[in-house]
Amino acid sequence: MIETKNLTKRYGNLIAVNRLNLFVPEGSIFGFIGPNGAGKTTTIKMLAGLIEPDAGTVLIRDMDMSKEPVKAKQQIGFIPDRPYLYEKLTGLEFLKFTADLYGVAESVFLDKAETMLDKFSLIDWQNELIEAYSHGMKQRLIMAAAILHDPKIIIVDEPMIGLDPAGIKMVKHLFRELANSGVTFFISTHTLSIAQDLCDTIGIIQKGKLIATGTLDDLKIQANTSSGDLEAVFLKLTQEEPLHHEPPNVGGISS
Repeated sequence: MIETKNLTKRYGNLIAVNRLNLFVPEGSIFGFIGPNGAGKTTTIKMLAGLIEPDAGTVLIRDMDMSKEPVKAKQQIGFIPDRPYLYEKLTGLEFLKFTADLYGVAESVFLDKAETMLDKFSLIDWQNELIEAYSHGMKQRLIMAAAILHDPKIIIVDEPMIGLDPAGIKMVKHLFRELANSGVTFFISTHTLSIAQDLCDTIGIIQKGKLIATGTLDDLKIQANTSSGDLEAVFLKLTQEEPLHHEPPNVGGISS
C-alpha cells in the first residue's frame, strides 16, 4: 500500500503540494489527475523517493521513505513519462543493468528478461541498440525494466505516451493482471479516459491540494451531479470550462 500524511513540498514561495493525505490499498489502481501545474509530478517524485518533502511522510508498505529509503525503493517500480535510457546499450543489456541494481539473481535473470521482452513485443529487438528504438519501444522497455524485479508498488507518470492502440490495450491488461495479483498502482495521467477505464479510485489535485477522491460515482456525488463521464466531473470539480469557439464572421456580416 501507499500512504501519505500531510505531504508538503515548496519551491520558494510556491506550495507545490499542500498537506496531501492519501491512502492507496494493496492491489488497487489509483489514478491521480489534475490541471497543469497542480502538483502531480512533484507528488510522483516524492512517492518514488526522487525528491524529499519539506514536511509530511511517505509510507511505502508501512516503510517510511525518509527513514528507510533503500528498503522502500526496492518495493517500487517507477515508470516516468519520458524514458531515460542508456542508448548505447542493447535492450537486454539495459534490463541486466536494471536487474543488477535491484539484486535480481543471475540464475533467474535471463528467464525473467526474456519473459518481459516477449510480453512487451521487444524480443526481436533485444540485441539491438536502444538508440534504434522508436519512442513507443523505449516506453515499453522502461516498463519492462520497472517490472523486472517484481515490485509490489508501481508508480507511473503518463503510462500511455507514445504507445499505439495495441500497446495501450496490452499495458492496460497487464496493469489489471498485476493488480489482481496484489500489486499496487499509482498512476498520474492527463488522459481522463485511461483513468476512467483503468483505475479503481481517482484523486483530483488542484493547486497542490487534494480536492476530491473516490470512485467515479463518489466523484459525481462530490460534484453534485448524477450524470457525465470523468471529464465532465473533472471540469466541474476544478471549475474548468471547455472553450466554446464562436462561428466565423463570414464576409463581415454579423447577425
